[in-house]
Amino acid sequence: MSLEWEQVIVDAHDPASLGGWWRQALAWEVVNDDPEAFEIRPAADRTPGLLFVRVEEAKASKNRLHLDFRPDDQTREVDRLLALGASRVDIGQRQQGWVVLADPEGNEFCVLSPSVR
Repeated sequence: MSLEWEQVIVDAHDPASLGGWWRQALAWEVVNDDPEAFEIRPAADRTPGLLFVRVEEAKASKNRLHLDFRPDDQTREVDRLLALGASRVDIGQRQQGWVVLADPEGNEFCVLSPSVR
């Protein structure tokens, strides 16, 4: 038996808007632009993707699952994401090697420091 990771599902009030924000943040491709289920992938034929689905309820607390990203330049990437509409989030992380941000609907994600090679 094999198991292939297809996508991560993200609940959203406005799937197309939030999916469009992540498409711009990641420079991924839209593979489904349905306003109820908007999907992006690194390339049309590559997985995993992010699928944004409509929900009515608001986000209530810290995410139990979040994405981590490791850029070449953490400061530049944080500044770029903030300019796109992300916000800084304090989840009690104190001084760490990562920065916690939230997308426009409040979903947390981390921008890590560059890896040491």
